[in-house]
Amino acid sequence: MRFLSRSFSLQDMTLMYLTMLATLVVILVASYQAGSTPGYRLPYRMPLDPRGDLMLSWNVSYPKQELFLELRVRQLRYGVVLGMSDRGEIFNADLVVLWNDGQKSYFGDAWSDSNGHVTLDSQQDYKLIEARHTSDGFCLLFKRPFSTCDSRDYLIEEGTVHFIYGMLEEPLLSIQQLNLSLLDPGVQRVLLLRPESPTPPLPHDVRTLDVVAPDITIPDQETTYWCHMYQLPPDMPKNHIVMYESVITPGNEAIVHHIEVFECAPQLDNVPQYSGSCDSKMKPKKLNYCRHVLAAWAMGAEAFYYPPDAGLSMGGPGSSRFLRLEVHYHNPLLISGRQDSSGIRLYYTPTLRKYDAGIMELGLVYTPVMAIPPGERDFLLVGYCTSKCTQTALPPGGINIFASQLHTHLAGHGVRTVLVRGGKEVEIVQEDKHYSTHYQVNTEESSCQGDALLTQCVYNTEDRKVATVGGFGIMEEMCVNYVHYYPRTQLELCKSHVDTGYLQKYFTFINRFQGRDSCSCGQPSVTEQYVSMSWDSFSSQVLGSLYSTAPISMHCNQSTAELFPGDWEKQELPQVTSFLTRPQYPCESCPRTNGRSGSPTVVQQHGN
Repeated sequence: MRFLSRSFSLQDMTLMYLTMLATLVVILVASYQAGSTPGYRLPYRMPLDPRGDLMLSWNVSYPKQELFLELRVRQLRYGVVLGMSDRGEIFNADLVVLWNDGQKSYFGDAWSDSNGHVTLDSQQDYKLIEARHTSDGFCLLFKRPFSTCDSRDYLIEEGTVHFIYGMLEEPLLSIQQLNLSLLDPGVQRVLLLRPESPTPPLPHDVRTLDVVAPDITIPDQETTYWCHMYQLPPDMPKNHIVMYESVITPGNEAIVHHIEVFECAPQLDNVPQYSGSCDSKMKPKKLNYCRHVLAAWAMGAEAFYYPPDAGLSMGGPGSSRFLRLEVHYHNPLLISGRQDSSGIRLYYTPTLRKYDAGIMELGLVYTPVMAIPPGERDFLLVGYCTSKCTQTALPPGGINIFASQLHTHLAGHGVRTVLVRGGKEVEIVQEDKHYSTHYQVNTEESSCQGDALLTQCVYNTEDRKVATVGGFGIMEEMCVNYVHYYPRTQLELCKSHVDTGYLQKYFTFINRFQGRDSCSCGQPSVTEQYVSMSWDSFSSQVLGSLYSTAPISMHCNQSTAELFPGDWEKQELPQVTSFLTRPQYPCESCPRTNGRSGSPTVVQQHGN
């Protein structure tokens, strides 16, 4: 007890006071970082529904290969359903369910069958950590492994995850009473697995530039792409963009879905000022020449940092003063009168870094020569960047790829870019097996030194007509990966398409096989020939075989849109003889047994 009877000096009292104050600050900061649940840091968050009544927060443990997730419900009645499925379907979905039977609440790992009926899983892989009431609503904290080796559970991989969600408005005596088809659940897309990389510091002389569309009234329709022209300050010298992030108008976080900033072609002396729908017939045609990606953000994405030694050039000789901002509004509740001034905030510095960063297009050329037949479930197209092109255009030391953005339109369901060296797949630049055109921001790190880069796109056209890879319209298709790299080179575009001569031989063969004569009244266009075909499984399979074997035309383009010197027609396809395999998950090396039948967890709710 000697400590209590000690005589304190003013200096001692001051020191104790400062120590207690510092301790309190540390506790408050830790509590803030942990979110609503003490002891758990949940740095990632995004709204699930258009009103923001359901908020998902999470963190990733790569050493343990598991996710910690918190679902916050603003107004909870009798329960909530959160699930994952291949493309956001309510059937054959992996579910976590909180339900109330009128007296008690239960938490369980469940699944839905092909009719939407819900059953409790025999292997309970969602583990409840805490359920608590807060000032913001009800919070449910739980965890699960990336892979459970349960055939009814969703395998969490890099790329897009499609979440389904719904509220229970009535008590359930048993979870078997639940049918998702009667619940009218919503869908949200999330990038759960984020790369572990430290946040680089910003330079002391960093400046900001907000590229926003001011005071827009969001149309009361489900989908709107809004285009707004922005001009850089006159005579702006060369700067380096070192970071960018979204600027979302408060209250619109659940409606602003994704944003892109494009730089216009440098040769354009002027571009008309325009702010309106990107699909409007009143949109000036010059806006179609503003396609060079400068920045891209999607809902849930964090700030984008450039490597410490590189920055993206903005301003100065050879650049454009004109930028096109494109904002995608997703407004399924048809909310009217909502004002918005969202966009992208660019962080730039006049102190130039060691390297200029560049953006290169990989994949398929925008041309109707490539097409996806109708009625196809998993049709594969591949765009090639050959080693001949990279050896011609890249420096001897190669380039460092630090980020990439996959892109298709509505039919694209899976995209993958892989690095091939000596006929062997050596590294996946980026892969998304559950790709969605509504959610397109990912980052990866890689390197390329005279290697081939293959961009593979899988399409689903079961409910569509033939789709050509012909351009920017949403009903046309694309197969592209925009890779961010340094040091910048003159290689702007490295893409391919099937040789047109071999394609004409295909049309002739199919017409003769189907007993039709080729038209002798002038050569129809490729698009017309695709549309006029009588598509069946044979003609689709032959087209797929043609794409996988016929020579290609390479577009190995400089930033001036001119080809690099060389012969780029009738090039042989890069041969791949060795393929990468996926590493095993812990449950695969030590298989788990289902054991006893699963039973739900009785929820003990706590208040704050």
